Amino acid sequence: MNRILSVVLVILLSACASETTKPTDEAGYQPEDASLSAEDKAGGPTLNPLTDPANILSKRSVYFDFDKYLVKDEYKSMVLSHARYLREHSNASVRLEGSADERGSREYNLALGQRRADSVKRVMTLSGTKENQIESISLGEEKPRAVGHNEASWAENRRADIRYQGE
Repeated sequence: MNRILSVVLVILLSACASETTKPTDEAGYQPEDASLSAEDKAGGPTLNPLTDPANILSKRSVYFDFDKYLVKDEYKSMVLSHARYLREHSNASVRLEGSADERGSREYNLALGQRRADSVKRVMTLSGTKENQIESISLGEEKPRAVGHNEASWAENRRADIRYQGE
């Protein structure tokens, strides 16, 4: 009898402990359940989608070819995911920082960095993000990520970075 009672108790406890998960979409979001707190939904503290390495929103750089400023297809889904996040979080805002490699004059690189930041902004606003949530600036060649004088370093510096307010 004790054995049967133990088995029943184990079954009941395991049924109570099981958790159902909801599917996530391509941006890593889960549908909301208004009856649960954020910690209850995740079974503990929730990860910020902007810093969770498994979430596309943790990716923040759009890279460009030499002397180009159009967003490549390989970065569009990432940029559109950030745009969606901004649409869903009307209090959030970003600064797009366009950069260039060291080749070219200072003035030319400032203009190219601005075109790169504006290009990312254009993709975001065309998808419905409010323009007042996005600021685009150029850093030109002034803040390189890589300091070498070779193609690998130059490629790393030809980018636009997405920075959220408060970061």
